[in-house]
Amino acid sequence: MANTDALEIKGLIKRYKDFTLDKISFTVPSGTIMGFIGENGAGKTTTIKAILDLIKADDGHVSILGYPSDKLPMDVKASIGVVFDGSNLHENLNVNNVGYIMKSIYKNWDTELFSQYVKRFELPQRKIIKEYSRGMKMKLSIAIALSHHSKILILDEATSGLDPIVRDEILDIFLEYIQEEDHTIFLSSHIISDIEKVADYVTFIHKGRIVFSESKDELIYQYGILHCRKEDVSGVDKNYIVGVRENSFGADVMIKRKEEFLKRYRQFPIDRTSIEEIMLFISKGKEML
Repeated sequence: MANTDALEIKGLIKRYKDFTLDKISFTVPSGTIMGFIGENGAGKTTTIKAILDLIKADDGHVSILGYPSDKLPMDVKASIGVVFDGSNLHENLNVNNVGYIMKSIYKNWDTELFSQYVKRFELPQRKIIKEYSRGMKMKLSIAIALSHHSKILILDEATSGLDPIVRDEILDIFLEYIQEEDHTIFLSSHIISDIEKVADYVTFIHKGRIVFSESKDELIYQYGILHCRKEDVSGVDKNYIVGVRENSFGADVMIKRKEEFLKRYRQFPIDRTSIEEIMLFISKGKEML
């Protein structure tokens, strides 16, 4: 089924006693990497579990590779590679056991490709998973996700807790994977530098709501930081202000729609910003009322 979006979420709602996933909507275009960011507890894992139909949403619609997520044909299910934060494999298995089990689960399991990733990731074949480091367990989960010819990878904190060298190695694997035009990655992470390195698009969730879902380059282009005196802040149209941080020298103001702002306020220079700064200003900056 032809569809330009690998993943489509519309009006997704999931209510808990102390948290609500509040009308989540965004799309992930095929052939791209979408970074899914937000502070701990913002709703990233809940969203992923709802996408994968591991929890039942109260409302809304999710489609994966053009099919409703709760009615996926078996061949489409086999085209989804999933990695969660932490291993879901039995601790007493070794790599050879894992390969044998996966071959019976996935019709499209590629034993040779799995063997290549095991060698590339330098995973010890004789050790049982219980003896693996966190990094080894994560590499094994990623090797499995890549070895049944997935069309879409859905990754929840796949690089968290790993040392920078291992993280870089895994990010390079993701960039290689995405070279195939029909491959797509949805990567949830609180390590914003990883997202900035590989993502084409960024979706930011804050307190159960989507703040933005945009092209990474467009975000960095359209947001900026204004350094000014505290008394200058009140003279700026609040529709341009994302958040304000006051300090002993004045105020730092996160501005959106930068080009439009600069035409209206020629007296204020605007500095470049980063995805991490945008997220921090929205999460922790003082909002203009």
